[in-house]
Amino acid sequence: MSAARAAKHKPVVVDEPPKVTPLITTLAARIVDLVRREDFPAGHRLTEQSLVDALGVSRSPVRKALQVLAQQGVVRSEPNRGYQLALPSAGLQPLALDEAESEEAIYLRIASDRIHGELPQEVTESELMERYGVSRIQVQRLLNRMGREAMVERKPGRGWIFRPLMNDLQSHRESYRFRMIIEPAAILEPGYAVDLAELEKCRREQQQLLQGGVMGCTPADIFQAGVHFHETMIAGAHNRFLVDSLRTINQMRRVVEYGTRLDAARLERQCRDHLVLIDLLARNERMEASQFLRQHLNTARLTKLGNE
Repeated sequence: MSAARAAKHKPVVVDEPPKVTPLITTLAARIVDLVRREDFPAGHRLTEQSLVDALGVSRSPVRKALQVLAQQGVVRSEPNRGYQLALPSAGLQPLALDEAESEEAIYLRIASDRIHGELPQEVTESELMERYGVSRIQVQRLLNRMGREAMVERKPGRGWIFRPLMNDLQSHRESYRFRMIIEPAAILEPGYAVDLAELEKCRREQQQLLQGGVMGCTPADIFQAGVHFHETMIAGAHNRFLVDSLRTINQMRRVVEYGTRLDAARLERQCRDHLVLIDLLARNERMEASQFLRQHLNTARLTKLGNE
């Protein structure tokens, strides 16, 4: 048989589809979120190393997540060029994956149980595995995420400890009052200069929340978009104490916000307020932005906590 005929009859080896685990589906959803947040165009090359750096995971699950996205037509693979976006970011919607949503639901259950005092301040992986019926790998993944979000800390020995929460009415009132003092004042600081590139990322996040429907987002998505905007805004004062103070408050209220019932009207108004503030800051209209921000925070305080 000639070499040409042998090559013609050589069996084609097809890569097996990746085993889809909760980690892979979660990573696939996070890659899509990253693409939408960064507003990448069609044809943008997604390298494994850039995703490893951005998502804080190893190469193997990133590679499998890209294979899942290729099957769904989000990316395409070309020889010697790796993966590229098949669609522009504007044409993508957040992935709704059952496995990822299941893990998100467990995450919110843990947060809710901690808020209501049903979980002690110190826990072990084994206790969480038994209580929520999940594997050790899932628990470790959830705790690592909570650690990145400053909700828990690993103890020197074994186990984890939850950080302090803002879970009573008075502490919420004090936090809003404190934010009404520092955030509007930060905008008026001498030399204030917001990072315009980061501000545009915030704009895209707020627009995506409105276009995609806030009720279709998770509480974590909504909270993180708000945190990103407010911390970007206050960072323009270039004062580490202001930034650190706001981050501490956000860490303390994160768990409580995740357990808050979603109110579509309130959340849409919040997104529109954020877009107004972004426009004011982009035009360097700082006095107007400061006044609008104080009003925005006060409205949020009254809506959530009522009159004092």
